[in-house]
Amino acid sequence: MSVSYDFGREAEEFAVNYLMEKGYKILARNYFYRKAEIDIIAQLETEIIIIEVKARTSNYISEPETAVNMNKKKLLILAADDFIQKNNFISDVRFDILALLKKQQSWSVKHIINAFNASEI
Repeated sequence: MSVSYDFGREAEEFAVNYLMEKGYKILARNYFYRKAEIDIIAQLETEIIIIEVKARTSNYISEPETAVNMNKKKLLILAADDFIQKNNFISDVRFDILALLKKQQSWSVKHIINAFNASEI
């Protein structure tokens, strides 16, 4: 595997542990629909949360969350709709971004709750 792939998997594993510590129930990981992939689908109380994980080892050029562009948001919304319909969920849906920065062996987390919503796209 490549260094980039391994780093991404490590970041997602960290993200899952972070969310579970905060009381989130993980429903799915790496959910694919057509060309879209949702990193993590979780539930907190009655809300379904679609979580995009963006990780970097440096924020020199830009913050990790800036990589979630309009096209990525549209793909996340399509995949979320597919997941919700296939699993017959009737609940509110929220889109979060977990922006992770790893320096040396330490992670910093910026959890952007309700980063965007489907009606804005």
